[in-house]
Amino acid sequence: MTHHQTTQTVLMVRPVKFGFNEQTAVTNSFQSAIPQLSANQVQDIALLEFDNFVAQLRALGIDVLVFNDTPYPHTPDSIFPNNWLSTHQNGTVCTYSMKTPNRRAERREEFIAQLSDVHGFTINKREHFEHYETEGLILEGTGSMVLDRVHQIVYAAVSERTNPTLVMKWAERMNYKQTILFTALDAKGAIYHTNVVMCIGDGFAALGSHTIPDARERMRVIQQLENTGHEVIEVNNNQLLQHYAGNMLQLRNNKGEKVLVLSQQAYDSLDHRQIKALQRHNDHLLTPPIHLIETIGGGSVRCMLCEVFLQKG
Repeated sequence: MTHHQTTQTVLMVRPVKFGFNEQTAVTNSFQSAIPQLSANQVQDIALLEFDNFVAQLRALGIDVLVFNDTPYPHTPDSIFPNNWLSTHQNGTVCTYSMKTPNRRAERREEFIAQLSDVHGFTINKREHFEHYETEGLILEGTGSMVLDRVHQIVYAAVSERTNPTLVMKWAERMNYKQTILFTALDAKGAIYHTNVVMCIGDGFAALGSHTIPDARERMRVIQQLENTGHEVIEVNNNQLLQHYAGNMLQLRNNKGEKVLVLSQQAYDSLDHRQIKALQRHNDHLLTPPIHLIETIGGGSVRCMLCEVFLQKG
């Protein structure tokens, strides 16, 4: 099987009660409350940002499967489905262990069933990692792991939400060839998710290497990316930690063009040289404004996109 890095189809979850998550704020220093907005205002603005983002993706030829969240149980972070679900070209669907109780409630078997029953995708195998929650072992999907799907390499920044033992178990079960573990820090400690630090696309990788304090770990990440044919595009700590410039995702559209998705805030933080480098590897840069979702949710565009790599029929 030829492995692809990018897909044309994404699953997104339309929020019903998006809001500041007190439970996750303990380990996510990117979250900020906006006290001057009411809960209803927060939800209304998040919904506008979400619907606009979906419309922009579809206008560029990306297939978006929109699943609707339900009011109960209350899941303020349901807009970030890539943490509990991942799909793979060989027909495998993985579900993951989550750190906080209100994020565990995001896992929805009916969404997985609809992928096959409604949308016609073939699911050959399920891999369950959620039971590791009872042992306190957490692995939050493609938030915790940035995958080089072509070369079958997992990159993972160890944190309370990314258990190194579980990363190794995942790689073993999914027949990935190599695991690159490292530590990435912000001012408050370990950065909660790897996909905030780096993004891997066809022929390039955006990386905030200055978040990796250990020189040997940093060089190992850079060298592995370069050895597998990626131009490493450096993102500085301010761009990364203040503006989500590492939290991007490359997709391909219905014409086979490469589309890099990064938020308006992330794009605005980049300099001319970085933008030129990204444009060399992408036909389109899609930059939806999702400022409220980023501020309150502590995640950006990549977290909102669960890639669907399953085959139809």
